[in-house]
Amino acid sequence: MIEIEVQNETHQTQDRVRFAAVPRIGEGLRLREPDGMWASYDVIDVWYQKADYGDVWMPYLHVRLTPGEAVGTLDADPYSDDYAAQAFEAGFATLGGGR
Repeated sequence: MIEIEVQNETHQTQDRVRFAAVPRIGEGLRLREPDGMWASYDVIDVWYQKADYGDVWMPYLHVRLTPGEAVGTLDADPYSDDYAAQAFEAGFATLGGGR
């Protein structure tokens, strides 16, 4: 098992999690939210730093909540494909007054 520090961009937290292998950029993880529910996160960065002891390199992950994963935040998530589609559709005029 490899103990990796996971830096969560969504909640601005840092946790140490054990993995069998180091996840790659773009892979998804299931992590527990602060409210106890499980959610999907995307790995957005992986890097290694030399440890204080010996010739050991420690892995670090930078993750962000997968767009659309949180309930009720799909409309407000600027990384979501739906958000971009809504902005695109809003640029069109409507016929007949469109109420």
